[in-house]
Amino acid sequence: MGRTEHSEADNLMFTLTPSQSEEARQAIVDASTRPEVHSAITALYDDLQKEIDLRRPKCILSGRCCRFEEFGHRLYVTTLELATFVQDLQSSRHPVPPPSPGGCPFQINSLCSVHLIRPFACRLFFCDSTSTEWQHEQYQTFHGRLRQLHDALTVPYYYLEWRQALDLLRQTSFF
Repeated sequence: MGRTEHSEADNLMFTLTPSQSEEARQAIVDASTRPEVHSAITALYDDLQKEIDLRRPKCILSGRCCRFEEFGHRLYVTTLELATFVQDLQSSRHPVPPPSPGGCPFQINSLCSVHLIRPFACRLFFCDSTSTEWQHEQYQTFHGRLRQLHDALTVPYYYLEWRQALDLLRQTSFF
């Protein structure tokens, strides 16, 4: 899924070079201005929500999904997701919190402060142990669709760790 267990070696594996960082940042910024990108990701999220509604996995509001270090997982996002998130964040005028070394900076008082505009993997992550296999299946299906959308919309595909991506965006006028 978009959340994986990690080791110190993983941190090196996903480090972008300065030129890759600039290319990723520019791809996100450019895609965030395109209405068809927002429409496509919104449609994908709507389809995912229909699958969630059918399965009805339990969310116990534990906040574990946002505390990456404590629970040993990472959240990864794609260029299109980030572009949509940036556009929605700007529209909502939600303040951008400072970096959070142990987890998601948008978790406030154990709750997601950007729940309505959260990325794909956040939408699919549930602590409900009976949903694990279902989550993996849905992840494969919808991530495949995300990959196809990058091609169809001619947006460069980057798959970045969430906090790394937010740091990248902090270097733009968006944050």
